Amino acid sequence: MDTDEMQRQVRALTDRAAITDLMDRYLRSLDDRVFDEAWARAFHTEDVTAEMPIGPVRGRTALLGRIRRGMALFDRTVHMGSNNVIEVDGDRATVRGAQLSTHVLAGDPGGVFVSAGHTETELTRTADGWRISASALRVVWTQGTPPRLPEDLTAVSAE
Repeated sequence: MDTDEMQRQVRALTDRAAITDLMDRYLRSLDDRVFDEAWARAFHTEDVTAEMPIGPVRGRTALLGRIRRGMALFDRTVHMGSNNVIEVDGDRATVRGAQLSTHVLAGDPGGVFVSAGHTETELTRTADGWRISASALRVVWTQGTPPRLPEDLTAVSAE
């Protein structure tokens, strides 16, 4: 193996490790429940788009607001991601995976809502590292009592 090939392989492995770390930290951050500007910059590009069960959103500031409102519906959560398939193409990458989310409804310690679905995430390499530029969570099934949503948020539904 020549030096150029070794450098390509090391970069591929480094990219995959950085993307895996970003995705894992992102899901964990949802459970840590600290949603501020630093959180938004750490995970998303400024022009991020997202398709979420509570509706689509465009832009980092709008996403931050939507995440805050959505997560306020729950007292506690556990988000798990798995089966990620990562494809890197230069400064762009995609991740396809599965997500299982357990939510304790706000103000109702006995109210538990579980959702499971498939995720599709696009990432961009920035000066600060990999960031999410587009994401979609498509819920496949749910169990339990869904949260009571404000009128301006779209209801969670199974496909």
